Amino acid sequence: MAVTLSESAAQHVSRYIAKRGKGVGVRLGVKTTGCSGLAYKLEYADDIAPEDIVFEEHGVKVLVDPKSLPFLDGTQLDFVREGLNEGFKFHNPREKDRCGCGESFRI
Repeated sequence: MAVTLSESAAQHVSRYIAKRGKGVGVRLGVKTTGCSGLAYKLEYADDIAPEDIVFEEHGVKVLVDPKSLPFLDGTQLDFVREGLNEGFKFHNPREKDRCGCGESFRI
């Protein structure tokens, strides 16, 4: 099982952590919500919890809780710029469907 970061996402996270002056990486998970059932959770992490599963890509740690990992296995977190918009994008091979508003997904 693995969760990865693109080089672009790793650079963005590294810059943001340096700007904040603290942090160990990003915490990625899922929560039950929306019309399709699941939504991604992403936050900067200041510490590693004992139960966290830690992946490291391009020098950046990705922390995942054990309950979320089966839904995120194989996911790559990317950071993209499209015109004037920029943000994180999840490339999850397990995703079967996504709601019209893009807020939730189904496995």
